[in-house]
Amino acid sequence: MHLLGFEIETIEIGLIEGTLTLEEKHKQHKGFAHGGVIATLADVVMGFAAVTLVPADQHVVTSNLNISYLNPGVGEALFAKGWVLKQGRRLNFCEAEIFSIDGSGQKNLVAKASATMAILQPKAATLQN
Repeated sequence: MHLLGFEIETIEIGLIEGTLTLEEKHKQHKGFAHGGVIATLADVVMGFAAVTLVPADQHVVTSNLNISYLNPGVGEALFAKGWVLKQGRRLNFCEAEIFSIDGSGQKNLVAKASATMAILQPKAATLQN
């Protein structure tokens, strides 16, 4: 998240929103936001949304990620919103939307994503060799 330059703007229980200012390093050869960057943003906001719902001694990892690209990521920034659709004891079902933002502040839906976030209990989170 920090490596990309993504800034969280809203943190609520089960919801995260933030913005990534697009730079050349985020773009593919045609100048659009790279699909991997968009997928990473979706994964980050869904994962953090799930983290807001688990106790501090538990961890969340992505066990499944699906993304549909609807429009090219063009503009000055990407806005990412992720939320928990349904919380379970071991799994959180999450969704995300990624929007491009142009110079006038107009948003355009770039991608929709869904993910299953697995909750790791404290004993499972500690790996020993």
